[in-house]
Amino acid sequence: MQSELKYAVLGGGSWATAIVKMLSENLSEIAWYMRNTYALEHIRNAYHNPNYLSSVEFKPEQLLLSNDINEIVVAADVLIFAIPSAFLNSELEKLHVSLEGKIVFSAIKGIVPETGLIVGEHFHEIYQIPFENIGVITGPCHAEEVALERLSYLTIACSDKEKATLVADKLSGDYIRTKISDDIIGTEYAAMLKNIYAIAAGIAHGLGYGDNFQSVLMSNAIREMKRFIKRIHKMKRNINNSAYLGDLLVTGYSVFSRNRMFGNMIGKGYTVKSAQMEMNMVAEGYYATKSAHLINENYKIKSKTPIINAVYSILYIGKDPKKVFKKLAEQLD
Repeated sequence: MQSELKYAVLGGGSWATAIVKMLSENLSEIAWYMRNTYALEHIRNAYHNPNYLSSVEFKPEQLLLSNDINEIVVAADVLIFAIPSAFLNSELEKLHVSLEGKIVFSAIKGIVPETGLIVGEHFHEIYQIPFENIGVITGPCHAEEVALERLSYLTIACSDKEKATLVADKLSGDYIRTKISDDIIGTEYAAMLKNIYAIAAGIAHGLGYGDNFQSVLMSNAIREMKRFIKRIHKMKRNINNSAYLGDLLVTGYSVFSRNRMFGNMIGKGYTVKSAQMEMNMVAEGYYATKSAHLINENYKIKSKTPIINAVYSILYIGKDPKKVFKKLAEQLD
């Protein structure tokens, strides 16, 4: 494989900004797509993203910036998507150029609502990209700590070990440690599910539950995640590895977690709509909850996912969080 592969990041949020920062430590040029023309001009003139991680300063000579997704796709061999899953399909509809031969890595923690597929499966089924050209970038890693250059960890998953290693190398640095995995499906589902469990943790906090309950909730969440992923994609994996348990813990406990923040607001009495309007960032777990519920119904595993069921009943059926969590507490062990 040629070593001079060109990289592009697609997305304008905090995680996309953090990925560009990591890549800029190892590459002379990164193509960067975002639809916000004001943000693009600000990066060109002031060298930072005005909306997310504004403390991160970029060198403009390293960046090929464009609000034309076609221009960026043509310019790169490796495409790293960091667009919220709820908006991915509408962004891809702007594509007029082929993705044939491209290596696609997803840094998206969610399911594409229009197809009900995780991002890797979406690219495989809709765009016929072979699985050996599809990868996943997961945590445990918060964009805000990347901006602060605090030691962070990433898992890079791809069925092609060489491609996983290449991408891992380009993201590694003094404050970024990487490991590779061949569990594309499992790590991507784990990245989706942990956002739902983070919402549950936030709701519990908003309702006044303490650390003792939170520890039991997270203990049950990792076992629920294991049952869910095993039913969807059975293979040998250690659910206690950082890509699964580590990512769950950091999202469930961190003050930087937007999903925990969203859940906390729900627990404090906000409606779903008012909580969404209050937040500046997308809580992927809201959309993931509905998708996970549908998967549960299709695979007939609802009886084994009480936490997902509880979050769904609050967010989509409108049930009282206090009553739901009182019942949930009786189901946990």
